Amino acid sequence: MGGGKRDESRCFWAVLLLLALAVLLLAGVMHVDVGLFMPQLGDQADGPPVTNVMFLKTHKTASSTVLNILFRFAETHNLSAALPAGGRFHLGYPWLFLARYVEGVEQGGPGRRFNILCNHLRFNPPEVQKVMPNDTFYFSILRNPVFQLESSFVYYKSHVPAFRKVSSLEAFLASPWTYYNQSLGLRNAYARNSMWFDLGFDNDAPPEEGYVRARLLDVERRFQLLLIAEHFDESMVLLRRLLRWRLDDVVAFRLNSRSQHSVTSLSPAGRERAKHWCALDWHLYQHFNRTFWARLRAELSPRRLRSEVAQLRERRRELAVLCLQDSEPKNQSQITDLRLRPYQSGRADILGYNLRPGLDHQTLQMCRRMVMPELQYMAHLYTLQFPDKPPKNLTFLEA
Repeated sequence: MGGGKRDESRCFWAVLLLLALAVLLLAGVMHVDVGLFMPQLGDQADGPPVTNVMFLKTHKTASSTVLNILFRFAETHNLSAALPAGGRFHLGYPWLFLARYVEGVEQGGPGRRFNILCNHLRFNPPEVQKVMPNDTFYFSILRNPVFQLESSFVYYKSHVPAFRKVSSLEAFLASPWTYYNQSLGLRNAYARNSMWFDLGFDNDAPPEEGYVRARLLDVERRFQLLLIAEHFDESMVLLRRLLRWRLDDVVAFRLNSRSQHSVTSLSPAGRERAKHWCALDWHLYQHFNRTFWARLRAELSPRRLRSEVAQLRERRRELAVLCLQDSEPKNQSQITDLRLRPYQSGRADILGYNLRPGLDHQTLQMCRRMVMPELQYMAHLYTLQFPDKPPKNLTFLEA
């Protein structure tokens, strides 16, 4: 009897081996990515998830959506976030970041380290390293400077001296030095090469080849990954892979986006002028757009990439049906929960979401995190981490 069972066992494993060999042979003949046949195995991470992350939150680059992903990860995994001290909502921007801008960091005291750093700041590596562990994963996100400048113009129209007295971005680009006063420095940071500025560099520097190449090398040394806003889903696939996170960790709804009526289009001549005016940002974007796709090709076959992007989008659709009242973003007047209304700035009509009524408590908590605007989420985490401190005062919610 025992011999019969051993024979059956050998037969079973022989059949299993033959099936596996058949799959491999079929994959070779048809040039198929074998990982598609084994999504569960291919979905497993090699090692524990990365929990020490610094995200340089650039402006008008879909970075608010990335911030939401990081805040959610911090909250659900009980991680610490480096948050602005006191009543402030940013980490010293537009001045270079200093560790003392972070709540809980005592000047001259023992260094406190945090897991997540992702609020707006101007990158200053020595000071960032004072609040982040040595094994921190550094990444950021870039956007085509033409569209990034258009978004900045609408959003910061009333804040930036260079934009205040000009009717349109087209008019500004036709004669930028008429409106842009270089001596105003930090106050005009949003008006020219703002991604370059966020990285801690001089946004008014001449775009000379040697200087640009040296700064690009600086970025490559400091950051493990630069995402591309125009390819957000592909960016999330790559980020998830490098951080060894679950699919739901990187699924997100678009946050801090504008309604279409507040988006303007530049003429072909205007677009070329924008590239010239923001030449440093243009070099930055072109370089890291190339390295992004090279990294993707090194990590994933084209077929596997399409599969993982499709999985991400399908999961987003499922969560939209589950969480959102109409599966579509709403303007401020249509958002019924005042706590979920995003901050409005300039001429931009910033959209938000209504949640479906009747959600059970656990689902409601998950969905609320996914649609919570960044200022509200930052204030929420601040209260969780520092319950003895006065809460952040979100005065715009009272209007």
